[in-house]
Amino acid sequence: MSVDVLAKIAQQVSVCEKCPLHHSRKNAVPGQGPADAAIMFIGEGPGFHENEQGLPFVGAAGKFLDDLLAKIGMQRSDVFITNVVKCRPPGNRDPLAQELEACGDYLERQIQTINPQVIVTLGRFSMARFLPDAKISTVHGQSMQVRGRLVVPMYHPAAALHQGSLRPVIERDFSQLPGLIAKAADAPELHDAPRDDRQDPKQLSFF
Repeated sequence: MSVDVLAKIAQQVSVCEKCPLHHSRKNAVPGQGPADAAIMFIGEGPGFHENEQGLPFVGAAGKFLDDLLAKIGMQRSDVFITNVVKCRPPGNRDPLAQELEACGDYLERQIQTINPQVIVTLGRFSMARFLPDAKISTVHGQSMQVRGRLVVPMYHPAAALHQGSLRPVIERDFSQLPGLIAKAADAPELHDAPRDDRQDPKQLSFF
């Protein structure tokens, strides 16, 4: 069962020593949410509070994420939330290439297991996994077909906490998600496309 697979991945993440981040780890943060979630949010990495609790997005950015979900009639229990790296980078610095690579297999297995209708990337490091040459200021809020999945890059909620002008931008991008889920469920090009890393991103004209 998918729940069992996710539990196995979480257990492996909790004892992982593939990169140096495990040295300063208090709690790994594999992710949280239902195994059949229609939306999967992928952030960048755990922060202080996440490292303390072992749960994703539980600090100020997490509170904002909860508020954003509430505005579109959803709650945390409806979605799966994780990060591209599963342990906290020291001082909340950007994740390094070695760390992204070390966690890459865990994330890919989570995606394959959950098989979400929509993947929302939060921040540029998450976006770069699917759209390596894109600029988040240019593509945020747009729906892209990547490897047979619908991917929507967005600013990280923490960005709005540091730059207030981004708050309405993020809120507007989030307001599109219910429509994207409905469209994705009926999009034959998403159901039929092979999920191949060699596919080029393709923007979908949902809006």
